[in-house]
Amino acid sequence: MTSEIIAADPTLHYSTDEHAPDDWQSETTSLASAIYRGLVENGRRYQTLRPNGSHVPSDDQMFETYEASHLLALIMDLEEENPFFRSPVGKDPKHILDIGTGTGSWAIDVADLFPNATVRGVDLFPPPVSWIPPNCLLEVDDILQPWTWRDEFDLVHLRLLDSAFTPVETDHLYKQCYDHIKSGGWIEQLEMSSFIECDDDSVPEDSLLWSWGPRFTLVADKAGKPLGIMRTFRESIEKAGFEDIHTKEYKWPIGAWPKDKGYKEAGAVNFQHWLSGMEGYGMWLLTKFGDPVPWTKEEVQVYVAKMRKELSNPRFHAYHRARRIWARKPLHGVDITAEPSS
Repeated sequence: MTSEIIAADPTLHYSTDEHAPDDWQSETTSLASAIYRGLVENGRRYQTLRPNGSHVPSDDQMFETYEASHLLALIMDLEEENPFFRSPVGKDPKHILDIGTGTGSWAIDVADLFPNATVRGVDLFPPPVSWIPPNCLLEVDDILQPWTWRDEFDLVHLRLLDSAFTPVETDHLYKQCYDHIKSGGWIEQLEMSSFIECDDDSVPEDSLLWSWGPRFTLVADKAGKPLGIMRTFRESIEKAGFEDIHTKEYKWPIGAWPKDKGYKEAGAVNFQHWLSGMEGYGMWLLTKFGDPVPWTKEEVQVYVAKMRKELSNPRFHAYHRARRIWARKPLHGVDITAEPSS
């Protein structure tokens, strides 16, 4: 796995050694430019590092969505001593990895929290950062390629990776995590459902909001990258060999309708997350696979506009579920495949 490391300003830095071959410098500059330029399609920019690697854009609007989801996750766990993760890694972890780092916010915050740790954030597109702590490394890389990091991780963190991988890729990813987490180390993942729910019948039966989850389940299946990781990632983590599995369930409100102050704040942030993110979540899948046939860019935009209008109805008490799971790699000397003694 060959990664590009992002420096403190949002420009990849390479050696300008005058003895370096001209063709090497040209190829490197071309690679950097291609990574940052991405692929523009239907007005949205996508990563180019791995073909069909992500159906979600890597552009300013999507980065705003990621920031909102990061803030939302923190708000929903503000009562915890550590709102960033629940894994008991102690007060002095040494190596932490954030997979699908997006804007890098989680990795940067955790690096600030643990100044003696090396925190790596990796994704397919360079994050839009202007400053990072000295103990934080943000890398552009394909996490499905063989990992070349030498140090074993105390914690591997994953978040919001629904429909990012095929089933085979998913199994491979969790095996990579297991193989590179130290004995007794932890994996932790937070995922959200795409299905909108309501407990008090305030969202009418004919609302367009009910179409979002089923529609994207259909097109994601067509793309070969199933939606619904919330239902499967505990099983995947256990299948990879992790034990001592813990789960925390959430209801994330959409809109500032809850009476509770904390949930009201979370709902207001999640409302912005949906408003800024729906087009990005849907554009590639709907224009490639459609329902039942591929849509035009304009059809996606009209659908998203109608969704935004319904979500903006203050009488609709809508929410979606989220789930956090953290699990431990067995300690040395424990054979997870051994048959129980008779």
